[in-house]
Amino acid sequence: MALLYRLQTDADFQEALDKEKKIRVFQDNQIIDNKAIIVRFDDQKIVTQASIGDITYHPRQDCEFFLLKANK
Repeated sequence: MALLYRLQTDADFQEALDKEKKIRVFQDNQIIDNKAIIVRFDDQKIVTQASIGDITYHPRQDCEFFLLKANK
């Protein structure tokens, strides 16, 4: 089972981007993106990529972002 750690600060997002960590994105308490990596972010949006042709732009203020970590 995976543990979820909330990403909130620019440092959190930068670390996930640098290490190509898998994330999960929620909007209105529903998963809208799963096992994606962050490819770019700014104050307004987070850009994720789940596969080669699957790029998604998420409004930062409307979504919640969580880092997936394996539970050992």
